[in-house]
Amino acid sequence: MKTMRYLIVLLAMVGVVVSILALRVHYSTATEPCSINEKWDCGIVNHSRFAEIYHIPVASLGIAGYLALAGLALARRRILVAVAAIVGLGFALYLTHIEKDVLMVWCLYCVISQGIIALTTVLSLGWVAADRIGRKHASDRV
Repeated sequence: MKTMRYLIVLLAMVGVVVSILALRVHYSTATEPCSINEKWDCGIVNHSRFAEIYHIPVASLGIAGYLALAGLALARRRILVAVAAIVGLGFALYLTHIEKDVLMVWCLYCVISQGIIALTTVLSLGWVAADRIGRKHASDRV
């Protein structure tokens, strides 16, 4: 169980780094290292009208979300980690839809973040399930 918690924290910290890189792109006017071709360009995605919500960069929301996940995991708040991860995954899936169907351009950092939040969601649900199973077995022994 301890390993699961630290793995979620590690993934969240990688998510923070990826979100910081995306935020750097958001504020930059330079050609980005992830500007690969017409289908892969972080600059187009991070400078689009979808890159902010109420003037707050989406990448900043990612940083805050990943830090919240790490804090909740360190505090052993399994259910809250799972709920936060599911909300984050839902938001990431919405952003993936924007990239695929509206902008028709992918951001490498966004795709990496999508993978991180998807894996975090699976791990958090597994952490909750493992805890429930462990409690059930402990109560069966009493």
